[in-house]
Amino acid sequence: MPKTGAMTTISALLVGGPTLHFTYAGLSFLTDPTFDEPREYPGPITLYKLTGPAVPASAVGPIDVVLLSHDQHEDNLDEAGRALLPEIPLVLGTEDSAARIPHITGLAPWRQHRVGDVVITAVPALHGPEGAEALTGVVTGFVLEAEGEPTVYVSGDNASVDLVREIAGRFPRIDIAVLFAGAANVGRFGDVDLTLNARTALEAAEVLADAMIVPVHAEGWFHFSETRERLIGMFEHAGRGDRLRVLTAGERAELS
Repeated sequence: MPKTGAMTTISALLVGGPTLHFTYAGLSFLTDPTFDEPREYPGPITLYKLTGPAVPASAVGPIDVVLLSHDQHEDNLDEAGRALLPEIPLVLGTEDSAARIPHITGLAPWRQHRVGDVVITAVPALHGPEGAEALTGVVTGFVLEAEGEPTVYVSGDNASVDLVREIAGRFPRIDIAVLFAGAANVGRFGDVDLTLNARTALEAAEVLADAMIVPVHAEGWFHFSETRERLIGMFEHAGRGDRLRVLTAGERAELS
């Protein structure tokens, strides 16, 4: 999509985990709503939330669109997040999520949805190694485009640099990349992570050329096998520290 003139500034607020509230082309977006306080989620694999939201849902401001990478895991959609969905005008997610939860508009990979001046494209994501979908389920990422606005990529819980490469091939000018990191690992695939780790996040950044990298979902859960500090160190030691924009949870910042 062509851009004309100076691009506008995005206002972003990291709630914690994968939950990011940001403005874009006159609309407000929220990724993967998680607003529960610290607790455990029993199941076949018990998840432990260590850090609560920096701000409650009532304090993030208006939400026009939720970008939901998937609904299967509580670290991407928890109980408070589920309760929020019926209040949102538009919730975009996978076709599988739409079959399970009302109020979700399901998008297959590369399908587009327009809201206002924004074209949102669902892009593929892989929550683990090849073939992981049978155990982890289908997930999605998103690319946002609008005239005069930066192109924004939201990775969702994607662990595949090859998929980032495919996405970059279709969208050669990605200006801001919100990468879900943290090296999530519950032992399901041995040492193979379910999301980007510090090394693969750096590889993804190289694929994304000059894009500003905004890491999220890199702290606050016991199953994250790497710290955010390791991610920062990996970029700094590679001479790419200037590519990172690390947000402080609870503090609104401008991305441009």
